[in-house]
Amino acid sequence: MTIRVLVVDDQAMIRESFRVALDSQSDVDVVGEAGTGADAVVLARDLTPDVVLMDVRMPVMDGLEATRLIVGSGGEPPKVLVLTTFDLDEHVYGALRAGASGFMLKDSPLADLVNAVRVVAAGHALFAPTITRRLVAAYADRAPGKPDGTALRYLTPREVEVLRLIARGLSNSEIAGALTIAEQTAKSHVSRVLTKLGLRDRAQAVVLAYECGLVVPAE
Repeated sequence: MTIRVLVVDDQAMIRESFRVALDSQSDVDVVGEAGTGADAVVLARDLTPDVVLMDVRMPVMDGLEATRLIVGSGGEPPKVLVLTTFDLDEHVYGALRAGASGFMLKDSPLADLVNAVRVVAAGHALFAPTITRRLVAAYADRAPGKPDGTALRYLTPREVEVLRLIARGLSNSEIAGALTIAEQTAKSHVSRVLTKLGLRDRAQAVVLAYECGLVVPAE
């Protein structure tokens, strides 16, 4: 199955380099480009891509608002992969809260970009756990309207522990090892946690765990 990608960046040269790298792959097709967040929202609706590569800082409408509108459009919205110049960018934190499936640095090797598109298209969150934890820890306390711990009341004690391990950046196999359970069982626990909390993926789980106080920066 071909992965349909929409590239969003206000710099034409960056869009072109991403297009060339992605179109060279047999399983990826760049279906459109946008230079503003407003154009991205329109094209995401009209072109129905599987993945949107989203710049953060753009004129007319930034990537944060565009992500919120695209992810909240209903139906089966595309996955959003945020591209940023700085790993500790409060706008990226906002994008994760808005529903982005992860983020990566713009200066990452193009081979990593291609792999990231495949990972996100497959339904997985894509982020470097150490960077994401630093990012969330840096901005969670300042987030307006942050949820409280009552969101966790829907989870069993085991599921709360699974959420804590997700927030620490552990994979399904690592969670299985930490809890001495089968990897498939760990995968089922993760799926139930996301479903009960109404979360799209592990990236949002990390954000919620910090905002609820389940994990703290010291951890």
